[in-house]
Amino acid sequence: MKARAVKGLDCDGTLADNAERIVRVRLDELHRLAPAALDPSQSEALHDMRIAAKRLRYALEATLPAFGPGAARGIEVAKELQGTLGEIHDCDVMVEVAHAHARELRAEDGAAVRAALDPRAEDLDPGLLRLAPNRARYRGLEALVTYLRVRRDVLFAQFAEQWAELDRQGFRKALERAVSERPEPAEHQPAQ
Repeated sequence: MKARAVKGLDCDGTLADNAERIVRVRLDELHRLAPAALDPSQSEALHDMRIAAKRLRYALEATLPAFGPGAARGIEVAKELQGTLGEIHDCDVMVEVAHAHARELRAEDGAAVRAALDPRAEDLDPGLLRLAPNRARYRGLEALVTYLRVRRDVLFAQFAEQWAELDRQGFRKALERAVSERPEPAEHQPAQ
């Protein structure tokens, strides 16, 4: 997912003002992805939302001293979202890896059975399947896929609840307010 461009940055402006623009764009990206990401079948949208959470987190981490005290909560939230969405993505990737491995095993087994096939046979003898070297491995892969799918469902439910709770708490408005605040300047103490 390509990051949205941040318009209106001012080279002569303050770090706080420019950082606020960046954080607002990153926060908007996160929220624009939410409707699609809340559909569990939209794995790409979930992955894109993870990337958006990462970008928001890094923007906040890099510029946190420029904002009011409430901005630190944005880092925590982005990190939690990034973690949950990352775990969901890991499940999606591992399911595909398991399926690919099963395809390779089936191809090896097919080759072994074909090699043992009598060229004069009119049909395949089911007993030749005992020569399939990987026939016992499928059960483990199918169990792994089942585990990964159920784990993904659990994680997705956590994500959906997490997002709903952030909405109930008014997270977006609170973070927008926090990045619009500026910290009190530290008084300089004379060196001793």
